[in-house]
Amino acid sequence: MTEKKSTNVVWHSHKVKREDREKLLNQKGVILWFTGLSGSGKSTIANEVANKLHELKKLAYVLDGDNIRHGLNKNLGFSPEDRAENIRRISEVANLFIDSGVIALTAFISPYRKDRDFCRELAGEGRFIEIFVKASIDTCESRDPKGLYKKARSGEIKEFTGISAPYEEPLKPEIILDADNQTIEEETETVINYLKEKNII
Repeated sequence: MTEKKSTNVVWHSHKVKREDREKLLNQKGVILWFTGLSGSGKSTIANEVANKLHELKKLAYVLDGDNIRHGLNKNLGFSPEDRAENIRRISEVANLFIDSGVIALTAFISPYRKDRDFCRELAGEGRFIEIFVKASIDTCESRDPKGLYKKARSGEIKEFTGISAPYEEPLKPEIILDADNQTIEEETETVINYLKEKNII
């Protein structure tokens, strides 16, 4: 995906292993990857889940699409190439979080399956939980908290997912949240129950 330019670098093994950190935290380090259209509620749900985990005394951290573009990825736009690099970088960061034993929650549109699959492969078996926040265009457009759909419809925003750029729905997500019909509380409970059933928390 990205050309490797660094040379003469050697991976340094750590004395404290991921399993040791997980034992200390009494949880399993996983990525909860929330994907869906703009306005589907990814960030809201991710934050509610993180808050619930905090109440359960579990260590979690939300990596939000907009927030990441303020810093780490502020030099990236929204072309297919930049979107891919955006997800590649966040996949690497999320992977560091789960190596530390933390539950990483990511809220990114991440419209392309191949980019989400890259993160799944990087994280490893049982470490990547794809959560499809399924919402119709009508629902997202009716919410439109940032006024983005209106700008996209008028041509002010180019390459806007769902309007002028594609969104590839997950084929086999671990969790599907019905944002058209479920409440935030119900969606949060669905995710927490899954984590309990899989002995992640």
